[in-house]
Amino acid sequence: MSPDAPHRATAEQEAELLRAARAVRSRAYAPYSHFRVGAAVLTADGRTFLGVNVENASYRLTSCAEQTALVSMVAAGVRGPVIAVAVVGDGDDPCTPCGACRQTIFEFGPDAMVTSSGDGGWPLTAHITELLPHGFGPRRLGQGQGAGT
Repeated sequence: MSPDAPHRATAEQEAELLRAARAVRSRAYAPYSHFRVGAAVLTADGRTFLGVNVENASYRLTSCAEQTALVSMVAAGVRGPVIAVAVVGDGDDPCTPCGACRQTIFEFGPDAMVTSSGDGGWPLTAHITELLPHGFGPRRLGQGQGAGT
């Protein structure tokens, strides 16, 4: 792999991420929706960070599993890049990241592959830019007023 080539997770790493997200889901704090979600993120240096959804009686303060995994990564001093994300939610259908989580994944992994699953069926795997076309990221922000002055 050339130094400029994006890092990719192996099939084994992606399967392990999915297993980790499925296992950590049991730790979710979801007393209101009873919809548990687990997430696992893999960085280019091979580290994995886990997260679960954490609900709050004030619904707006609820944290998504993807967000808690990424916050855990940053709290550990890691800035990515994230190369793969796995998200597992209750129910049969794949549990894809919400819009805010897609934006946050894009921030730390603009070339990340995202695998979403539920309890049944097959996982759905997509590149983050398929889930968030035309995402707003650091490069675009740098084109704002005062850039380069």
